[in-house]
Amino acid sequence: MALDASSRALIHRLARDYLVRHRRGIVLAILCTLLLAGLTALYPIVIQQGFDRFSRGDASIAWLIPPVIIAVTCLKALAQYGQAVAVQAVVLRVIEGLQNDLFHALTRADLASVAGEAPARQASRFTVDAAAIREALTKSINGAADILTVIGLIASMVWLDWQMSLIAAVMYPIAVVPILRLGKRIRRASGGMQERMGETAAQLAESFGAARVVRAYRLEAQEEARAARTFAGLREALYGIARTRASLDPMLEALGGLAVAAVLAFVGWRVAAGQGTVGEFTGFVAALLIASRPVRALGSLNAALQEGLAGLSRVFAVMDRPRRVQEAPDAVALPAGRGRVEFDAVGFRYEGGADAALAGLSFTAEPGETVALVGPSGAGKSTALALVPRLHDVTAGAVRLDGADVRGVTLASLRDAIAYVGQDAVIFDDTAFANIACGRPGATQAEVEAAARAAAAHDFIAALPQGYATSLGTGGGRLSGGQKQRVALARALLRDPRVLLLDEATSALDAENEALVAAALARLRQGRTTLVIAHRLATVREADRIVVMQDGRAVEQGSHAALMAADGLYARLVRTQFGVAEPAPAG
Repeated sequence: MALDASSRALIHRLARDYLVRHRRGIVLAILCTLLLAGLTALYPIVIQQGFDRFSRGDASIAWLIPPVIIAVTCLKALAQYGQAVAVQAVVLRVIEGLQNDLFHALTRADLASVAGEAPARQASRFTVDAAAIREALTKSINGAADILTVIGLIASMVWLDWQMSLIAAVMYPIAVVPILRLGKRIRRASGGMQERMGETAAQLAESFGAARVVRAYRLEAQEEARAARTFAGLREALYGIARTRASLDPMLEALGGLAVAAVLAFVGWRVAAGQGTVGEFTGFVAALLIASRPVRALGSLNAALQEGLAGLSRVFAVMDRPRRVQEAPDAVALPAGRGRVEFDAVGFRYEGGADAALAGLSFTAEPGETVALVGPSGAGKSTALALVPRLHDVTAGAVRLDGADVRGVTLASLRDAIAYVGQDAVIFDDTAFANIACGRPGATQAEVEAAARAAAAHDFIAALPQGYATSLGTGGGRLSGGQKQRVALARALLRDPRVLLLDEATSALDAENEALVAAALARLRQGRTTLVIAHRLATVREADRIVVMQDGRAVEQGSHAALMAADGLYARLVRTQFGVAEPAPAG
């Protein structure tokens, strides 16, 4: 089976990085495979001996043939079971290793590369691509067993009658060229099919996630039409592969029939000439028929292998994707400090973006200060916040924490010093305890409860059916919006960070929940440097300093009173929010 250089490289990497970890399982599979191939090849010999003994009237030996056949069959069944179990044990562990490494790569990939692709499309690599790789790997290992079986049967046929073996040997190699051509077509089609699968999963996730909007705007028919087009594209992709693969077995079946017919014609001529024995003929035909299954399996192996290689190529491409945010080789731990954050002429441009998201942004948040970032949508506020924990890296200037450029310190020490609370609280499908404790792994029950009390979350968590051991459901389905936000705040409190990043943490809450969360936030901000994005004036007024941003730049800085007195962009934003002019402060 001819493989191009890229295919050989993929197979070599799979063997080097994954298969070699399971040598014992592979050795067991090989032993069972050798036993299975040997016993299968023994069948025609036993049949030949049986027929020849009976035809000669050698009853003293002939009666042993049925027990021998039973023994061979039982041993073959045991070997077949052992081989199947050993192969699956190896294959599934390899797939598990691939999935773990793929997940590791995605969780550590640049935020921009992960956020730029639909989650459902990412998830399809763990299911669709993994299934293709699993099938290819299983068939490849089984293919080795089939090759050994065919070699053993060929040896049996040559031993029984070498002239008839030549006839059979001429037929099957004819199928090699079309099989290889079909394999290439399947590999190309598999790439398109995997894309369609990813698109389908992404579109379904999007549609179901927008169920409320779909019903409110009566978009059911539009979504159904969009889904129908997606399903039609998927059907065409799957049908193309199915049609190509479906041609393999009939072709091999026809060639097998031609081989049997040719052998029978030759045998008829030999019987007419008085050559050969009934046992030899029967054993040879039995070997030929037994060989048809492994030969057909080898014929379809190339198709499965090409699909698996296509999936493997996509998985390795994700693993090998270069990261822009990487730890410097000489990175050091973040120096001790109280959380001084400095933006020094920071510039940032998203990959492929036409305009810079930030340009010459400069401001300083002193230890313990609360600095609010305000400005119109698209001003770059969230982008600026994301640069502090290095979710992105600056393209100009520097962000410093306690005097150290964040690009020069280890990611672990940097991110351990920071806590983030966003507008949409992230709640994992786990217990209330686990959701808070992930802020500081290893925290005790008492520490988690203390953080929950400080975040005004203890009472409603204690009232859950199993208290802190209650699973909060997917996306925190058991909790209200305000409760989810307070769990997120408890997580941040438990982390005890130097720097707190708040991105619209109260904007989605009603007045009552906002008051509760605001009180928890006030406790959380004490003694910590806080960068907060907020549109609500009540939140902004509490800030020690306000940085007004526009087009990625800081156009104004100062207190609420000073900025109102300056009557610039900030004052206009305040008047727009309230619809009235706020009086300038006295003095």
